[in-house]
Amino acid sequence: MAINGGFRISEDHKFMIEAIKEAKKSLDEGGIPIGAVLVEDGEIVARGHNRLIQDDSSILHGELNCIQNAGRLKGADYQKSTLYTTLSPCTMCSGAVLLYNIPRVVIGENTTLKGPEKLLKDKGVEVVIMGIDECREILEKYIEENPEIWDAELERVGYSTG
Repeated sequence: MAINGGFRISEDHKFMIEAIKEAKKSLDEGGIPIGAVLVEDGEIVARGHNRLIQDDSSILHGELNCIQNAGRLKGADYQKSTLYTTLSPCTMCSGAVLLYNIPRVVIGENTTLKGPEKLLKDKGVEVVIMGIDECREILEKYIEENPEIWDAELERVGYSTG
């Protein structure tokens, strides 16, 4: 465990702090504040954040940007990795977790949007939900200030906005 401001924090908290930094980076770039880091053997091997707006992309969610930034890892590397993401992964990002056999996903919050977590669990992925207020608050503020962008993205991928 690491020491942060006099408090002991778990490895999961340590790496979620890094995912939150990525979410804030996206926000600073004018994008949707969702971030992710991929960790192998206690080391960050990739970072990423949502780049839908910045790159006019339909697929660069935070998790996919992170996996892309990892480059072409060996299968064995993915199989001993953990993906940390500030928001519950959508169907597309969950599919990438399954495709690359990432065995563990740590989610900052899943109240703003809940992806197919049951599918991940049913396929043997360990899903940890941290329930971090900061993850929720950053995204909720963005949604409040940019409802048309958020609603359009949800509609695009088939999530209900009501």
